[in-house]
Amino acid sequence: MMRAPGPSALRPVPRGLFSRIADNETLLWPALLAPAILYIVLLVGLPFLLSLYYSVSDVTVASRAVNFVGLENFRRIVESATFWTALRNSVIFTIVSQFFVVVFANILAVALSADFRGKWLVRLLILLPWVAPISLGAIGWLWIYDSIYSIINWTARAVGILGPNDWPIWLGQPVLAMASIIIVQIWRIVPLATVIILAGLSSIPNDINDAAAMDGAGFWRRTFQITFPLVMPITLVAVLFGVIFTFTDMIVVFVLTRGGPYDQTQVLATWAFFTGIQGGDLAGGAAVSLFLFPVLVAVAILFLNVARRTEVT
Repeated sequence: MMRAPGPSALRPVPRGLFSRIADNETLLWPALLAPAILYIVLLVGLPFLLSLYYSVSDVTVASRAVNFVGLENFRRIVESATFWTALRNSVIFTIVSQFFVVVFANILAVALSADFRGKWLVRLLILLPWVAPISLGAIGWLWIYDSIYSIINWTARAVGILGPNDWPIWLGQPVLAMASIIIVQIWRIVPLATVIILAGLSSIPNDINDAAAMDGAGFWRRTFQITFPLVMPITLVAVLFGVIFTFTDMIVVFVLTRGGPYDQTQVLATWAFFTGIQGGDLAGGAAVSLFLFPVLVAVAILFLNVARRTEVT
């Protein structure tokens, strides 16, 4: 004969803390956001506040004394000719590279959205510049632009583009040096933009293109009147990421030119590094880096507003 379960067997099993949080929507979303918020506070918020503190002081690497100097560091930076050169180069570096990034990324995304044999291999090769460490890639480009062993110069001379007395010094002439770092930045950012735009293309229903094709719309008309308008919001997000990465990047310039020749490729990120770290002027370097913040905030607000207005409902 089976015995009825006792009172102890009918008691609810005590749940742990994680089970209670998972079953409570009020507690679940703060718990999921907490790691991201902690990450932002520790790796972004605290360094930003420290930069604000350093920028209004006279702190240096060689001294432990910290005195309040107000806006003196900012005044000194604005009066420097290098600041305006670095600011101009940062704007040119960002705008020109992102223009070509958008063009090439859209072309690659449209090409990769089609089905063909070996598409996975092509996607892998396109992603390699973004996946590989940029320092290694920049060193490879350093050899490509080498003043003696440049494969570009030797190939151009072999096919007759360069004459016997022509030999461009890619990283030694101001215009060529700026073009060189822009090319490397395009090579680096195109994979990220391609993946983002490709995700936007994959979200477009096939019925829209099929209906347009049945109505007689050709490939180019479907591309410019249907595909591009629908993918415009995600394209603007890709441009926003590219602008942030490019405007704050220093690795490409640091490895290839170190701001030379004669500061003609100096950007704000590299100048902040040279001033604050290599020059030992932590206060000056912090003040230079803070000039990036208002520009990026304005760009982010502008692009997000434009992306929201271009959304197709």
